[in-house]
Amino acid sequence: MADDLTVENTPIPGLLVISIPLLNDARGWFKENWQREKMVAAGLPDFRPIQNNMSFNGLRGTTRGIHAEPWDKLISVAHGRIFGAWVDLRAGDSFGTVFSVELGPETAVFVPRGVGNSYQTLEDNTVYTYLVNEHWRADALYRAVNLADETAAINWPIPLDEVEISDKDRENPRLADVEPMQPRKTLIIGGNGQLGRALRVLYPDADAPGSSELDLRRPETFQARDWRQYDTIINAAGFTNVDAAETVEGRREAWLINVTGVAALARIAIEHNLTLVHVSSDYVFDGEADSHSTTEGFSPLGVYGQTKAAGDAVVSTVPRHYIIRTSWVIGDGPNFIRTMQDLAARGVEPKVVDDQFGRITHTEDLAAGIRSLLDGSAPYGTHHLTSGGPVTSWFDVAQDVFAKAGRDPNSVTPISTEEYSAGKAVSPRPRNSILD
Repeated sequence: MADDLTVENTPIPGLLVISIPLLNDARGWFKENWQREKMVAAGLPDFRPIQNNMSFNGLRGTTRGIHAEPWDKLISVAHGRIFGAWVDLRAGDSFGTVFSVELGPETAVFVPRGVGNSYQTLEDNTVYTYLVNEHWRADALYRAVNLADETAAINWPIPLDEVEISDKDRENPRLADVEPMQPRKTLIIGGNGQLGRALRVLYPDADAPGSSELDLRRPETFQARDWRQYDTIINAAGFTNVDAAETVEGRREAWLINVTGVAALARIAIEHNLTLVHVSSDYVFDGEADSHSTTEGFSPLGVYGQTKAAGDAVVSTVPRHYIIRTSWVIGDGPNFIRTMQDLAARGVEPKVVDDQFGRITHTEDLAAGIRSLLDGSAPYGTHHLTSGGPVTSWFDVAQDVFAKAGRDPNSVTPISTEEYSAGKAVSPRPRNSILD
């Protein structure tokens, strides 16, 4: 019996053995079978259980399994002892890996989605209990493998020909005939945009529905989707026409997409315990600081920045969230560099502001950074992510484009923001977009 709560890894990735202290006295014992704060701090995933199931087995030798379910569960013994065995039935290198251990009231096991679970009672009147993070449903897609599979070669304490096994479990397939359970999917919203296209290269198996299927303007389109098949939502969509956001119609559209639609996504992420990745902007700041930290308060200058700040605040309420702030995004689609290339090709000599400073962010870098955060299980919260290199101005960028196009960079004339904006209906912009 452990004096302290401990969590140990096993050969099956994500399958964890938890030693639980028992408090004994003359009356019996007491244990904290699920204690979120302590267990998460010790290394157990915060899997947010929503259903508690119990199984009573009257006779020693009762054997159940091997079943892999499409949800996570924390299993333990309330009375008696069992021999537990697990087989990884998930697609990947660990498919077929086996782990077994004897369990009593002092031990629990966290079983991730797709890992086959089975047990054999070692005492009469055994009570087996488990917490799960989805409601049981009749249409759930299970995987199962035969208890006597020769490849798994589980060393059952009591021979299988001497124990009680259901007819259904006796008919489960051999491991060689099991179709591996696929991981939950990633959903990319805004998959046809500049960043969305770069993300689709890195996530070729992700779902990237068109706006007719899933539209931030129409949150009701979210309801028809089966969110249980996903683990992560990457929101690469948004209203980004900064100047149009200052008009009556543009302001309404910006708030609808960047706030109302994002709030609907946040509710779904909370309800289904999904990771929500939300791409934000340097426009949530006024540009007065030398560089902007992730902890700096909001100070947007225009409507677009206000909607992005509001979206950040909404997303921050999701337990599993990444707010990715970036700046000056350039990718496959209309952008500043393409505009300058077109002007250079047509012989136009543009005037470009030289008093707004920041860093260009290539969508390939941004997508790779998002994937790195997710694959590396970085801490949830706000992250700033741009391409590298020195701080520059839009004027500097324009000169570089002209030079690479074979035009005289001096064809580009520097101009102040005030001069550029004079007489135009444009949104105020941060002078300094440098993100820590």
